[in-house]
Amino acid sequence: MPYRPDALGLAVRHTWEVTGGVPVIVTENGIATADDTRRIAYTREALGHLSSAMADGIDVRGYLHWSLLDNFEWGHWKPTFGPIAVDRATFGRHPKPSLAWLGKTARAGAPA
Repeated sequence: MPYRPDALGLAVRHTWEVTGGVPVIVTENGIATADDTRRIAYTREALGHLSSAMADGIDVRGYLHWSLLDNFEWGHWKPTFGPIAVDRATFGRHPKPSLAWLGKTARAGAPA
């Protein structure tokens, strides 16, 4: 799977251009990986590209991480992509370090 955190900034810039400046809401952004350290690194870099686009005047109204939970999708539990793990036996939810990082980043209003 390609590793392209810059794609978020590229997509937002392209959308802004082709719509003639319609405000943008990012509805899904993230990476499918079991490595939570990689998830944080990817999201940090992607949000940096988003911040750069915003600094250039692109009106971004919101950002939603893809997805909150590691869920059952397309007939299986993999790949994992949420900052909250789901125990497959009990369906209990367990926050990953990336959830704390994402919350800290949201409160600060910028990638940490």
